[in-house]
Order: sequence, then C-alpha cells, then structure tokens
Amino acid sequence: MSFLAQNPGRVFSKEQIYDVVWKEPYSGDYNIVMSHIREKIEDDPSHLVYIQTVWGVGYRFNKI
Repeated sequence: MSFLAQNPGRVFSKEQIYDVVWKEPYSGDYNIVMSHIREKIEDDPSHLVYIQTVWGVGYRFNKI
C-alpha cells in the first residue's frame, strides 16, 4: 500500500484508494477493502498507528 505512504497526511476516500491501487472500478463493499488494507499495513489492525480514519472523508497515512 505504498500509495498512502507516498502521500502522508493527504486524505483519500475509499473509492479513490481502490481506483488507484487496483486500477479498476469496484462495485462491492469498500469497508471490506479498507479492512484488508489495515491488515496489510498495521501490526495490530485493532490498534491503528499508520492508517488514520478521517470521519466522513476517508483515510490518510499518518506522518510518523
């Protein structure tokens, strides 16, 4: 998921993330997509360190 890491602090919608990463339209549940992304990036997906949810907008990679 280097897309988010290459854009730290910038907020992207679930749709934008999917379109850029998978390069195809998605018609399913974007929440499932984000749960997979969290599992790939976070050491403990229940305690987010790298991915931050911006409620009502999307997600961003935290500047560490």
